[in-house]
Amino acid sequence: MVGPFPPPFRPARREELNPRHAHPQAKEGTRAHPAARVAVEGYATDLLGVPTVPSAEASAPGLPELWVLRRAPGDRGRVGLPRRPVTEEPSSLEETLGVAFRDESLLQAALTHRSFAFEHGAPVTNERLEFLGDAVLGLVVTDLAFRRFPELSEGELAKLRAAMGNMTTLAEVAGQLSVGEAIKLGRGEGLSGGRAKASILADAMEAIFGAVYLDQGLEVCSTLLERLFWPRMDAYARGEGDRDYKTILQEVAAQDLERLPEYRVEERGPDHQKEFTATVYLSGVEYGRGTGRSKKEAEQGAARQAYQRLRDSAGIAEGM
Repeated sequence: MVGPFPPPFRPARREELNPRHAHPQAKEGTRAHPAARVAVEGYATDLLGVPTVPSAEASAPGLPELWVLRRAPGDRGRVGLPRRPVTEEPSSLEETLGVAFRDESLLQAALTHRSFAFEHGAPVTNERLEFLGDAVLGLVVTDLAFRRFPELSEGELAKLRAAMGNMTTLAEVAGQLSVGEAIKLGRGEGLSGGRAKASILADAMEAIFGAVYLDQGLEVCSTLLERLFWPRMDAYARGEGDRDYKTILQEVAAQDLERLPEYRVEERGPDHQKEFTATVYLSGVEYGRGTGRSKKEAEQGAARQAYQRLRDSAGIAEGM
């Protein structure tokens, strides 16, 4: 014959969970019945109604108990980001940057090219961080230029900012930090020399700036950007360094020839190893030609050659 049925379920009463809520005549320190003990911490008042667990139904020896903990104040329901273990050493790139990431996943995302994500099914690429890093770089460079070059006009400040954010400058900074060695590329992109491609290096560099901003905040990111870009900004203001030759050529052509430059671009090679050739025309006459791994790089080369030709023939002074 089957033994007696277990008693029906009954929610625990308030006074069973916490003796302090017992009858007003109960004395302070009165011990609750053993059956009223529950595996919660601190008698959380928001857990009223949780049934007690009879000893016969308790977890078997050796199995961990579940503890219900109250969420820390100010968490606002966000899931905490993983943090680097205290014993883990910074990577070589972090040492070069002078930044130890609290959230290592941000740095890894900044180094993940879309070709790697496509081949390995990775859910994240560095494109969104690149978008953010470009904006942060523009803000910091603009602030530095405005404060330290009071003699420059609005147009000159704009050219200076554009020069610091162009692909060539960013690729140079990435090369200085050996970013190419750390970028995660797909097999095809890696075999075609992607680690040295200016466009990939520039995009990764901007993504790293975005990651530093998210992980460390604007102050730390500003310190890093000032260290990397101030020498280049100072040299540019003195008339040294690379220029945005497309903008310069457009201004000179509009002023002296009353014509705007026309660019014609050809491309060849497979998708993972394209090479672009740009030719710039002024009033239908070819003035310059440039090649590069991207359309922008090729057009800059063509514009530079055309500007130098105009300067040599007309005695135009080197400008901002």
